[in-house]
Amino acid sequence: MDTLLPPARTDVALAQLARNSAAPGTSNTIDTTVGNTPVLWIDRPFNRAGCGFWAKLECHNPGGMKDRPALHMVERARQRGELAPGGAIVESTSGTLGLGLALAGIRYEHPVTLVTDPGMEPIMHRMLRAYGARVDVVDEPHPTGGWQQARRDRVAELLAENPGSFCPDQYNNPDNVDGYASLALELVTQLRRLDVLVCSVGTGGHSAGVSRVLRTFFPELRVVGVDTIGSTIFGQPARQRLMRGLGSSIYPRNIDYDSFDEVHWVGPTEAVWSARKLAAATYASGGWSVGAVALVAGWVARAAGPDTRIAAVFPDGPQRYFDTVYSDEYCARHGLLGTTPPEDPDLIEHPGQREVTRWTRCEHVSNPTGGAPVGGGR
Repeated sequence: MDTLLPPARTDVALAQLARNSAAPGTSNTIDTTVGNTPVLWIDRPFNRAGCGFWAKLECHNPGGMKDRPALHMVERARQRGELAPGGAIVESTSGTLGLGLALAGIRYEHPVTLVTDPGMEPIMHRMLRAYGARVDVVDEPHPTGGWQQARRDRVAELLAENPGSFCPDQYNNPDNVDGYASLALELVTQLRRLDVLVCSVGTGGHSAGVSRVLRTFFPELRVVGVDTIGSTIFGQPARQRLMRGLGSSIYPRNIDYDSFDEVHWVGPTEAVWSARKLAAATYASGGWSVGAVALVAGWVARAAGPDTRIAAVFPDGPQRYFDTVYSDEYCARHGLLGTTPPEDPDLIEHPGQREVTRWTRCEHVSNPTGGAPVGGGR
């Protein structure tokens, strides 16, 4: 490959990879266990043998994919003096970043307070507390910004009450984006060639961070974003969302709209079907995001040519979802069982054409905050 990363981004990526320079299987500190996650070929249960994609299994990190940006944001804040030794970390999370920040707090000896809402799974509450974090739960949604904005408002209150505390601000912090450089370089090393990247979109960190680095190696890379119905990210109206870990009711500045070639919205019924089928067929699955991403990646594999090399990022594993995605009682209560997704998604010409309520795709991605529509991802 004769395309090189910009020097600043190269330094970031090499620093992240340097954590794992010890002999295989040996670690002196917990942060050295983050990264170098495997990829797994997946065709069943979505397609015939040989028609599939490579899944990047971020569940092999201690807490999941967001261990990477959590460590990077904390390290950079410490380097810049924004986070003093022993200073408190305060952040809003639906769960996975919370695990990463708890890890960073243990590694660098910072107390961690995580602001969440009643939708967080009980098992995640217990895990975060077990890892030493304080969990603060807001009790009412913001009238327009929903639970997400309510959490952010509570973070602002806690920061004001605790001078010297630090908020990583995962929605807008460019260090969140840069924290995924190592993931991208691992994909380059593992797959050598890549034509399509499929990834979920929430804060915008990993979709922007991974695609930006990959395109320095593969300029023609297509990027397919996966959102949830009821999310405002790509211009749909805000609705109460059952799925956690992807989607948003605000507009994070980290989202790079120009990077996407198309976007898919997936509903909870479809994500549950996909995650459960994936678990039974491959033993490699996860929650809402993994189910949605796998469904879309399987379709991309069917729609693309046979030589197309596709990577899909699986952000976490199934453990935190045993009381939701993998609970028959929970799924029955929410009407999520007994429906098989169609072979193909609906197609709309632009995100404002209509409100989507099931798996739908759009090839013209727009910035709903006022940016010009973009198509072709470049």
